[in-house]
Amino acid sequence: MRDAFVAELTRLAEADPSVLLLTGDLGFGVLADFAQRFPGQYLNAGVAEQNMAGLAAGLSLEGRRVFTYSIANFPTLRCLEQIRNDICYHDLPVTVVSVGGGFAYGPLGFSHHATEDVAIMGALPGLRVMAPNDPEEARACTALAGTLPGPSYLRLGRNGEKSLHGPRKVTIREGRMIHVTGGKDAAVAILGGCGALDVAIEAHGQLHEAGLDASVWSSPFIDPFDRETVARLACKARWIVTTEEHAAIGGLGTRCAHVIASLPEARARHIGIGLPRATHKHVGDQRFMRAQAGLTAEHVVKAVRARCEIGS
Repeated sequence: MRDAFVAELTRLAEADPSVLLLTGDLGFGVLADFAQRFPGQYLNAGVAEQNMAGLAAGLSLEGRRVFTYSIANFPTLRCLEQIRNDICYHDLPVTVVSVGGGFAYGPLGFSHHATEDVAIMGALPGLRVMAPNDPEEARACTALAGTLPGPSYLRLGRNGEKSLHGPRKVTIREGRMIHVTGGKDAAVAILGGCGALDVAIEAHGQLHEAGLDASVWSSPFIDPFDRETVARLACKARWIVTTEEHAAIGGLGTRCAHVIASLPEARARHIGIGLPRATHKHVGDQRFMRAQAGLTAEHVVKAVRARCEIGS
C-alpha cells in the first residue's frame, strides 16, 4: 500500500503545486524519489510528530494541502492533541497518513502496533477516516484525500499487500462500501475493513465449500460510514460479519452494530471478528500476530458455522 500511496501522491504533486509531504524522519526508501523530484513540496520534520502536526496546520492555513507521514502510532496517538486542536478545530485539508496499521510492524512490539487508531481518530470532530484494504483502494483513497475539503486520516498497510479486486478498476465513492464477490442477497454478508478484507475473502471461499453462500464487501471508509448498505444488508441477510485488524471496539464492527441496532426492521445479527481489547505482548510477523489474536478465516468460518448450525 505504501508504494500505491506514494505513486498517487506523486501524481497529485505534479498536478497541484500546493501538495506538500511532511515526514517524521522515516520512509526514505519509498520517499526518496518524491523528495528528489519535488524538493519544494517535501519536508522532513524530524522525530517530532507533535511539531509536524502543528507545521501541517500552519502550512495548510497558508494554502498548502499537507500530508503527514509516519509509522502507525506516531503521527496519530503521539500528537493527538495537535490533530484535534490545530487541524480538526480549523477544519484544515490535512491528511494524516499512518503506515503499518494493525500488526504490520508486529516484530517491533506493542509500541508499533496500531490497533486502536481508528477508534480514537474516528472520535475526532470532522475527521474523515479511510482504511483501504489493498493497493488499489489505497491509490483511490489518496486521490480523494487530495481533493476533498477538511481533514482526513489515511491508514495504510506496509507488508506488500496484494490486490484483492482482481483486474477490475476500483472506483471509490466517499463513504460507500464496495461489493467484492458473492450474491448481494446472500444469507451471510462479510464486511472487510481496517486491512482485513483478505480474511473476509478467504472465509468466503471456505464457507462456499461448506455449502453456505456469502457476500463480501470492502469498507475502505470508516467515517463517513455506509449506513445505507448496512441497512439494506441487515434487512436481507441473517448474519453480518465484520473482519478488521483493529480492536473490536470502536472500529468497523462497532459502527455496523450501531446501524443494525437502530433498525426495527433488521433481521440480521452481527458477528464481530476483530482484535481483543488487550496489550498484545507477542512478537512476530503479521500472520502470526493475527493468529494469536483470533483474526483468521478459520475463526470467521467457525463463528458463522456455529451460529448457522451447519456443523461445528
